[in-house]
Amino acid sequence: MSLGPVMVGLSGTQLAQQEKEILNHPMVGAVILFTRNYESLPQLQNLIADIHLLRTPHLLVCVDHEGGRVQRFREGFSHLPPLRRIGEIYDVNSKRAKRLAETAGWLMAVELRAVGVDFSFSPVLDLDYGVSDIIGDRSFHRQAHAVADLAQAYIAGMQTAGMAATGKHFPGHGAVEVDTHLAIARDERVFVDIESDDLVPFERLIRSGLAGIMPGHVIYPQVDAQPAAFSRFWLQEVLRKRLQFQGAIFSDDLLMQGAAVMGSVSDRAEAALEAGCDMVLVCDNLAEICNTLERLERFDNPASHLRLARMHGRKPLTRDLLHNTSQWHQAVQALDVLNKAKPMDLL
Repeated sequence: MSLGPVMVGLSGTQLAQQEKEILNHPMVGAVILFTRNYESLPQLQNLIADIHLLRTPHLLVCVDHEGGRVQRFREGFSHLPPLRRIGEIYDVNSKRAKRLAETAGWLMAVELRAVGVDFSFSPVLDLDYGVSDIIGDRSFHRQAHAVADLAQAYIAGMQTAGMAATGKHFPGHGAVEVDTHLAIARDERVFVDIESDDLVPFERLIRSGLAGIMPGHVIYPQVDAQPAAFSRFWLQEVLRKRLQFQGAIFSDDLLMQGAAVMGSVSDRAEAALEAGCDMVLVCDNLAEICNTLERLERFDNPASHLRLARMHGRKPLTRDLLHNTSQWHQAVQALDVLNKAKPMDLL
């Protein structure tokens, strides 16, 4: 069975019978985990193993695990700093910052791979204009070249650990004050300004083989009337044609208020897939998940199947083997210092 175009969330720490039936639906292709799905390391490993056993090829399992404010699993995992901490080092020692970025990407990815998670929605490629609380220190930097440099190193670490990267939130969320989880967001800039700044990290990383991209739910009215995840212009004309992106496109959560302009949740799912997304996210609400699966029952895109299959994780280490490696101990120590030190201390 190929991977379907819908990513769903789960209610708790074990699979309920109805959830097993949903995960066997041909339109489902992935599961996203949250803090509500985590109780302990053994429980998490058992949950992921149960998900993987349901289908062949196994359903993708992913998580938002960036570090800082956005790290879904805490106990038993290394404390990952917000990406901004690495950007602060970049301003005083760019080589040191890039080494730390690669270390952070590797540590994040290798610890998730050790429990069976296929990928994390990382890294954030948004530029921080100082106006968006929802982005804030999740962004590496304000400068496009710095974000591109650090993200490239971070992704190299992820790839070494056997994890594909997903850059977000295309074409750039950092200049918008509104949180799209809570309200409709608009960025009034013209295309040339976005292209010359926010698109730079995406363009550079696409040339380096970026595997996945998540567009945001921001509307850019000077460019297109639809939020980016529902815009043929942003996804087809810009991302696929101009930037030559060949990887998987994931919508952000369709339950967010920023997507409400597109109608019902099932309307949003259909519109996002028609615009060019390969997979849409419905992260909560069992009724909406079922409605969406019923609406998309006949959706089939062979190209999407291939793109999504490339998101499967590779070469996991067991936790015992991982914790016996010098690389893991050195990485933990380096990030512990980064969490505590001031930028000038790391010159």
